[in-house]
Amino acid sequence: MSRATADVIYSAPAADAVLVAALDAFTAVFHRASGITHLLTEPAPQILAALGEGGLTLDDLLARLADTYDLADADRDALAARLDELVVAGLVAAA
Repeated sequence: MSRATADVIYSAPAADAVLVAALDAFTAVFHRASGITHLLTEPAPQILAALGEGGLTLDDLLARLADTYDLADADRDALAARLDELVVAGLVAAA
């Protein structure tokens, strides 16, 4: 079940906390704190890049992604599900 509410701030790890490498259709993200390498596909790398360390609410992130990628069919529930997956993986913090 999604925690996505108007007051939840999602943030990506600090730039020095991860190593990121593009691998064809995948993006490898090594999370230094956990020692785990995650293989991500779109839109997860774009979500991490858009969030940044400062963090955004779900609605602010959706707006940023829609502006950056010219999304005509942005889906709030789908984005909330992707964020939940990234939180469970330890790549996104929700506060």
